[in-house]
Amino acid sequence: MRSTNRRGGLFSGTGLIVAGLTATLIALIFPIWSYADRSGTGVSVLNASTVTTQYGPLSALDQEFITKVRLAGLWELPAGQQAETKGTTEAVRTAGAHLIEGHTFLDARVRNVAARLALPLPNQPSDQQKAWLDTLTAARGEQYDREFANVLRLAHGKVFSVVAQVRATTRNSLVRDLADDANTTVLDHIKVLEATGLVDYDAIARDAASASAPPLTNSPAPPGPLNAPGSPLPVTPSPTAPPTSSPPALPPAANGPGSGDD
Repeated sequence: MRSTNRRGGLFSGTGLIVAGLTATLIALIFPIWSYADRSGTGVSVLNASTVTTQYGPLSALDQEFITKVRLAGLWELPAGQQAETKGTTEAVRTAGAHLIEGHTFLDARVRNVAARLALPLPNQPSDQQKAWLDTLTAARGEQYDREFANVLRLAHGKVFSVVAQVRATTRNSLVRDLADDANTTVLDHIKVLEATGLVDYDAIARDAASASAPPLTNSPAPPGPLNAPGSPLPVTPSPTAPPTSSPPALPPAANGPGSGDD
C-alpha cells in the first residue's frame, strides 16, 4: 500500500512539472503571436491602403477625411440656408450665415483637392445627415432653434477630433492644407452655435461618453450617385501646392434645399 502511494505521488508530481513547463512555453510563445503584424492592424495596413501622389502619400484616413468634408457641406450648407429663414433669434440666423459662408468655401476647396487627387466625391448627404435635415425641416419656432443649435453642435464636435487627427498624421500636402481650412471653419461654427445659448452641453457629454464608433481606417464608398446635374463652381487652385497639369473636371457644387440633388 505504501509503495502504491509513492508511485501515485511520483506520477502526480511529474504531471505538475509537465503542466508547468507547458504553461511556461505557451506564455513565451503567445506574446510573439499576439504582437505579430496581423491583418487589420499595424503599419502594413497603413502601407497597403496608402496611395502615392505627387503631393505625398495619401492614406485611407486622408481619403475618408476628404469624403467627410464634402458630405458635411452637402447637408450643413442647406441647414444654414434654412436657419436664416426659420430661426427665431438673431443668434440662430447668424449661425446659419456662418454655415453658408464656411461650407461654400470648404466645398470649393474639397472639390479642388479631390479633382487633383482623382478621388470621387458623393453628391448626396448620408442617410443620417438626411434624417438630421428632416428633423430640422419638421421643427418650428423655438423648437427649431434648439434642434438646430444642438444637432449642428453635436455634428461639428464629432468632426473636430477627426480634423485634428488628420492634421497631425497626414503626409499629403493638399490634405494638410485642407485640414487647416477645415479646422478654422469647424471651430468658427462651434463658437457661433454655442453663442446661441441653446447648446445642451450635458447631452453632448453623454453622447461622447457612450460613443463607440470604430476607428477610421478604410475610406467608404461615397453614398449616392457620382454624377448629378449642375455646373461646378469655379475654384482657384491652392497657391501653396499648384498642380503640375490641369486638374480633372470637378464634381458639382453643394446645393441648397430643392435646388439640386434629390
